Amino acid sequence: MMVMSKLPSVNTSIFSVMSAMASKYEAINLAQGFPNFESDCKLNELVTKAMRDKHNQYAPMPGLLSLREKISEKIEKEHRVSYNPKTEITITAGATQAIFTAIAATINKGDEVIIFTPAYDCYEPTITLFGGKTIAYQLEAPYYKPNWGEVKNLLTQKTKMLIINTPHNPSGTLFTKEDMLALQEIVVAHNLLVISDEVYEHIIFDGHIHQSAARFSALKNRTFITASFGKTFHVTGWKLGYCVAPEVLMQEFRKVHQYNVFCVNHPMQVAISNYLEDSDKYMALPKFYENKRDTFLSLMKDSKFAIIPSQGTYFQLLGFAEITDESDIAFAERLTKNYGLATIPTSVFNNKQKDFKQLRVCFAKTDETLREAAAILQSI
Repeated sequence: MMVMSKLPSVNTSIFSVMSAMASKYEAINLAQGFPNFESDCKLNELVTKAMRDKHNQYAPMPGLLSLREKISEKIEKEHRVSYNPKTEITITAGATQAIFTAIAATINKGDEVIIFTPAYDCYEPTITLFGGKTIAYQLEAPYYKPNWGEVKNLLTQKTKMLIINTPHNPSGTLFTKEDMLALQEIVVAHNLLVISDEVYEHIIFDGHIHQSAARFSALKNRTFITASFGKTFHVTGWKLGYCVAPEVLMQEFRKVHQYNVFCVNHPMQVAISNYLEDSDKYMALPKFYENKRDTFLSLMKDSKFAIIPSQGTYFQLLGFAEITDESDIAFAERLTKNYGLATIPTSVFNNKQKDFKQLRVCFAKTDETLREAAAILQSI
């Protein structure tokens, strides 16, 4: 039976490829972005309690109201803006589903969507799936800062949306207040929509402030913000996140959401709703991961890799141009096979696979794992 693929150029993701190689060669896995330490036992106990309390049937389609109320309170506390928990917040099966749903609800055949590469690899296939066209704006190493004049030059009459990601994966850089104001000016002037991928919203270092799209009123009014409890609470396997947007956009989002997943894991929503009563559970994250970053950078201080400290996320880029002239893909494969360390080659996230000779590593690992990984990297 012949099937005409709607995504003919999509292959297995680099995360799956490198993790499979890590398993095959019994390598330390700094490739895929997940912690290798346990989540808070209190959170796990709250899930068990929710199951025992019989919260095991369908949750409400937009998510448990108590959880949506906690999210609304959290955003108001952090950014001094309000979202109506009944009409402007939806609980999703992770941030990837939220991004998929926002694109599905708004992008039509022929619409153009600007993304900033290096970009998370779910953006472009989803745009393509719904008939849109991806327009890539390449951020340049080593600082990955946008030139908003160049972004403006990419706009056409077909431009419908921009997708941003801050804190930025894989570079670890942040959009500044000035960046967000420039973005706001563009989208208002050209009547555009925005998806702001903010899954690392609580993982920011060195006293920097997360410049959420919610902080800018005109931008807030035309933006889907997506976030992840999995990233925040070290439970990536739970695939639980949320989306906030003005009511007019959320109405369209929920039309797709209800026929895509309808609702998401009920006992975990109950547990996280209770867990969010203590704001220290997420407010302590910046210092926790900053310590992880600093531990890793201290271990790497005498290596031959070029390193600019990550400003956010739990990823760090390692420049290897002074070590080898191999492509980043070839070097990443050799590191895995010959040295027992799996990383991510960053060219796979770039427009036309532009190779800046950088690898991405995840430092959301135990100190023991970081020491073992750094010892390997130091030996190169």
